[in-house]
Amino acid sequence: MNSEQIEKKRQGEIRLISEMISLYCKKKHGGSGALCEECKALSDYAISRIARCPFMEKKSFCSYCPVHCYSPEMREKIRTVMRISGPSMLLHHPLLSISHAVEGMKNKKAGKKPDA
Repeated sequence: MNSEQIEKKRQGEIRLISEMISLYCKKKHGGSGALCEECKALSDYAISRIARCPFMEKKSFCSYCPVHCYSPEMREKIRTVMRISGPSMLLHHPLLSISHAVEGMKNKKAGKKPDA
């Protein structure tokens, strides 16, 4: 992967997590577009971690990564967001959801895990 492809992948992950957090906030906190303070802090945290990920070239999902850069509290919050917003993503962002699922299946099948 060249640097342009890596950056495109990074931006795709940022878009995906941003959309998931937005859906979660609307469902749980009644947000009407702007994120509440708690969800904004989580979004900023997740984006900062994605922006600094050294494994982006080989990365599939964070849950498969040997290095967990999220604090335990934030990992649990992200899991909750994904559990609640994940099923809705298919309705609200079908192409993003399908491409994410396909990428994950390809990487899992190929056994791709970043080197620690």
